[in-house]
Amino acid sequence: MFLSVFEMFKVGIGPSSSHTMGPMVAAGRFLDLLRAAPFAAEGLRAHLYGSLAFTGVGHATDRAVILGLAGFLPESYEAEAAEAALAANRDSGRLEPPGLPPMAFDPRSDLRFDFGPALPGHANGMVLEALDAQGDVILAETYYSVGGGFVLTADELARGADKAKGAPVPYPFKSAAEMLEMAQASGRSIAGMKRENELTRHGPAELDRGTRRIWQVMRDCIDRGLAHDGTLPGGLGVKRRAKGIHDALLAERGRNLSAPHVVNDWISVYAMAVNEENAAGGQVVTAPTNGAAGVVPAVIRYWLDHVPGATERKVEDFLLTAAAIGGLVKYNASISGAEAGCQAEVGSASAMAAAGLCAVLGGTPEQIENAAEIALEHHLGMTCDPVKGLVQVPCIERNGLGAIKAVSAASLALRGDGTHFVPLDACIETMRQTGADMSEKYKETALGGLAVNVPNC
Repeated sequence: MFLSVFEMFKVGIGPSSSHTMGPMVAAGRFLDLLRAAPFAAEGLRAHLYGSLAFTGVGHATDRAVILGLAGFLPESYEAEAAEAALAANRDSGRLEPPGLPPMAFDPRSDLRFDFGPALPGHANGMVLEALDAQGDVILAETYYSVGGGFVLTADELARGADKAKGAPVPYPFKSAAEMLEMAQASGRSIAGMKRENELTRHGPAELDRGTRRIWQVMRDCIDRGLAHDGTLPGGLGVKRRAKGIHDALLAERGRNLSAPHVVNDWISVYAMAVNEENAAGGQVVTAPTNGAAGVVPAVIRYWLDHVPGATERKVEDFLLTAAAIGGLVKYNASISGAEAGCQAEVGSASAMAAAGLCAVLGGTPEQIENAAEIALEHHLGMTCDPVKGLVQVPCIERNGLGAIKAVSAASLALRGDGTHFVPLDACIETMRQTGADMSEKYKETALGGLAVNVPNC
């Protein structure tokens, strides 16, 4: 089983990897189908199902579909060009993707939200159609946005493409137990094994450049979030808080009477800065999702800025270790809030961050596995209940608390020798079972929990 560090950490846009990035990627794939088709389509239509329908407007899914069908992709997204394309579509009722003729697309009639049952493959399903001049469907494809920006067609999902092993790698662990066995047999760290696996797909220079870019985008996102205030879009009137908190923390620096627990405010503010940027539709890195994008960068920033001896040379080890843990969670359970609740998003992110921090602090593979297990275990059962379908409440603060739990989990694991009662594999399987048993109204539909118990307009 191999999931690249560049699959777990993808540069994209907010507010959601599954509801914004995924639909945009799916639309791009559909355009590729049209470019290869022997006929010219006259129009386009999109149907959104399940969670994509229920929280699509709050997650900007409608906007993402339009832009995706206009030829935009998350990794190359340009905000000004996107706004121009949306305005042109409003004026003309047409889209003009590169390499294709103009096609009719009126969002009022051609972008349809189906609030009935979800499609059978996943809670995040969508069907894209190409139409002829009479409005008849001449090409259609079903896509599933399975979390973290990963997209599969219905056929790919049925064939198990999400579980595909790919070409052989030196350390093909698909469970934490196998990971520890291979680490013991090889004498390598988890990051070392993950690096060897990555080198079967990327050259050393490419791997180095790629991981440095991931951290640079993460760091820039934190800095933007700490520099901007104002009100987040979406109608809830949620005010950005990261800048104010950060300014206060800077003003208090150096005071002898600061309480030790104030370090938690530093950890939280880094995470909140990222998720406020995400909520505003800014550039973020899936880690492993947009909704949980603040946890990993917050813990890295905390380590670099507050822990003696930290160095950016080890950031790659942090990311590789975190990606190894995230890959195990995705392969054996889920990183999708629409599939398993927020335990699969912030819980997975916290486990990844705990493992990464434990690694760069000198933890053994056994201690790293313990750190990940502690962090994930104490997110089990967490629901995904975004108010008004927006990735704001409770998501922004939840990232801060997920980062704090990650630091605590790494610290606790380092106090032991790696032996512990609950294996990470058992915790991941418990998360999968809990997600399967969880009511649909608590899985990113905004039909339960906080979403219905606080004013949202």
